[in-house]
Amino acid sequence: MKKTRKTAGADTEAAQRNPAATRARILQAAEVEFADHGFDGVSVRQIALRADVPVALINYHFGSKEGLYRAIFEMRASMIIDDRIAGLRLAGMEPDRDRKVEMIVKAVLVPNLHMRSQERNSAYSRILAREVSDPKSTSRGIIAEFFDPVAHKVMAALKEAMPERSMEEINWGYQAMLGVMVYTMADTGRIARLSDGVCDPEDELATATHLVALMKAALLYSKVPPKLGES
Repeated sequence: MKKTRKTAGADTEAAQRNPAATRARILQAAEVEFADHGFDGVSVRQIALRADVPVALINYHFGSKEGLYRAIFEMRASMIIDDRIAGLRLAGMEPDRDRKVEMIVKAVLVPNLHMRSQERNSAYSRILAREVSDPKSTSRGIIAEFFDPVAHKVMAALKEAMPERSMEEINWGYQAMLGVMVYTMADTGRIARLSDGVCDPEDELATATHLVALMKAALLYSKVPPKLGES
């Protein structure tokens, strides 16, 4: 008996009968491809092959590669943002200064570390790490749109907790937290190699404990020397 060959037209027709499932499959495939290769290292055709859909369906659902990329952030970003805002609210009710700063640091770092440790979200974690550190991300505007508003809330909370700190110090402190967070989320395996396995970034609790303690101490107790030329 001759086997009927499935055509691209048949694929399209089947996908159109269940557009929500098709959209979800495309997003899942795109997450893996963007996480592994970055925005510029992936073509729409690669994503279509992984999702087993025609290229035309990706354009139909998302308009373009950047539209698909942005849709991933629209789907995932709230997981971090909502947890971060909730953490800032709790920190705002804490009367003790040192404890308040610790809670703010946790609000920044812990949601990302928790997301990274979950298998279903690990691809997005790597996409976010790539996007934050990509010089071309400014032109896409994704970080500015989704994460800058909550970044300003974090810095306002830090300033309220440490009024003696200048906004220059607050901004650099926040930048340092981002650097720690992004490098950890990038999952290079370097710290495990350098420490001969003593430091395990897969251990979410140990990772959070060390990073929160270090960033809390830096924010509270570091002393910025005078700028060159100032007495």
